[in-house]
Amino acid sequence: MTPAPFLPSPEGMKVHFKPELQAKVNRAAEQSHRSPEEYVQQLVEEHLEYDAWFREKVTASLDQLDRGESLSHEDLGGRLEQMFRS
Repeated sequence: MTPAPFLPSPEGMKVHFKPELQAKVNRAAEQSHRSPEEYVQQLVEEHLEYDAWFREKVTASLDQLDRGESLSHEDLGGRLEQMFRS
């Protein structure tokens, strides 16, 4: 069976959680003085921003490796020691 095509609704996306997860969302939203909808909206926005940042960093790191730009274990250890002494 093929899934039904996604048709955006005028109200926006609707997400259904299992009762246990909904209860966790409700508690966290209440503790942050927001509605569950506002709380989930912010979580999704933050996650998408982090995901984009993470993917960019991984791509940049892989590009560096492809160019042969890497550090040995010893060089990295030395840089970390120097960084934490500063």
